[in-house]
This record gives sequence, structure tokens and C-alpha cells, in this order.
Amino acid sequence: MSKVAIMTDSNSGITQAQAKDLGVFVVPMPFYIDGQLYYEDIDLTQEQFYEKLKQGGEISTSMPLVGDLMDQWNEVLKEYDELVYIPMSSGLSSSCETAQMLSADFDGRVCVVNNQRISVTQKRSVFDAMRMAEEGRSAAEIKDVLEKTKFDTTIYIMVDTLEYLKKGGRITPAAAALGTLLKLKPVLQIKGEKLDAFAKARTVKQAKQIMIDAIKKDMVDLLHEDLSGENCYIDMAYTEDTEAIARFKEEVQAEWPNHEIMVDPLSLSVSCHIGPGSIAVTCTKKVSL
Repeated sequence: MSKVAIMTDSNSGITQAQAKDLGVFVVPMPFYIDGQLYYEDIDLTQEQFYEKLKQGGEISTSMPLVGDLMDQWNEVLKEYDELVYIPMSSGLSSSCETAQMLSADFDGRVCVVNNQRISVTQKRSVFDAMRMAEEGRSAAEIKDVLEKTKFDTTIYIMVDTLEYLKKGGRITPAAAALGTLLKLKPVLQIKGEKLDAFAKARTVKQAKQIMIDAIKKDMVDLLHEDLSGENCYIDMAYTEDTEAIARFKEEVQAEWPNHEIMVDPLSLSVSCHIGPGSIAVTCTKKVSL
């Protein structure tokens, strides 16, 4: 039986410390802030990131450097027979496609999973991969399961400010000005590859209800489960504001009282486009192993 390593990137929300406890490996995502290179959870904390974001720093995301990634793979493969690498969604970054090309040089020992997830849903994929590896499945078998079930998840995000969507060119300055004047709270959606607009709310309360209703609808129509969500995970994510997500968690928990809800900070790759104060809820169908 092959010894299979599981690796992901920091977009999964798994910290370096958590990775050691779990027995997995995490590639830190690079960021350029005012021209200087930083690595998530290595020399850039969540707190430092938001401080620089609020100060108006020029922040750009980048994919892992080719040399760094290959070095990490080679190091892990000294101890393991095979490696499953689960990067962020190919719809949000070219890092997955690059990793797939690089894996061709590893004689089938590295399997790159294109399961188009990010944040807590990506973390769920890591947990599923860990369980399959423990069961003795090969890297290719794990990749196959994760890619077949990649669309069995959905994410809704309420954006608290339009400033960063405007800065990133996702909405026009005029639309941002009107939205700010009307105090709109956009709800975005990640279902599959892309981050897209879903609805506009006039209040945080309305935005929360829109997201809860959308999760219920997807639970039935997309995941083909009943509203108890017995075979689903309900998870949540946020940008910076821990009090806001704690309040929202109480409301979501009241809808699904039997669920153990995982709450994580949103990945910085998403956070830099939507800014602080955002809250998100996700639903992911459990993989039948």
C-alpha cells in the first residue's frame, strides 16, 4: 500500500500549525504589498494583512512560485510514495493549471486535484482526502473522488463595503457610489468556478436571510438532500470581524441545531477583493467513502 501525502495551499484556511497537527502540508500563498513579497501565515498574519489593506496598500495576489512548489513536492516525496495536491479553485487562479503542468515531471507520483473550491470548502476536501488516504486509497483514486464531487458545494458571501470591489474593477465607481449611498449589502456566490453577484440587500439582516434561504434551496435542488442537511456540512467564513460572524453563526445554528459548524477566516486571496466585514455561509455534501 502506497504512503500518500496530502498537500493544499493556505487558501484552505489551514494554518502551518494546524497542518502539523493534522499531518498535512500547506503551501503558503504569496502576496505583493507595495511591491514587497509576503507569504501568508509565514511573514504575513491576518491582522497585518487587514492593517495594510485599510491603509490603502497596493495588494496583488500571486500563485506559488514554480521553484518553491517543486522543492516542496520533492521534499515531501522523500518520505511519501505519492502526493495529492489540492490547490485553490482553477476558476479563481491559474495556480491549479500551473501545478498540473508541473506534475507531469513527477512520473505520476503527484496528483493535482482540480476540484474548484476555496476556504472552508477546500478544507473539507483536504479532510476527505485524509480519510481516503488512511483507508489506503491511491493518490489517483483520491483525485478521482474529489473531482467527481467538486460541485457538491455552494458558498454565499455578504460584502460589507463596496470599496474593494470598486478598487479591483469588479464594479464601476458609479455603481459603487450609488450602492454606498443606498447602503446596499451585495451577496456574492461561489458555485463552481467563479465568484459572481447573487443578490442585493438593503440591510445586513436581509442579506443574512437571503444567504440562509439560498443555502436551503441549494440543499434541496443542488445537493438533493432534505432541509435537515443530515448528509451535509454547514460551515462559515468571514473577513476580520469576529463579532459579526459570531452573531451570524447563532442565526445559522438555530436553523441547523444538530450541525457542528466550522468557522474560519476567509482566505486572503478572496479577502483582498471584498475587504473586511464580510460574512459567508457554505453547504457541502458529505463524500460517501
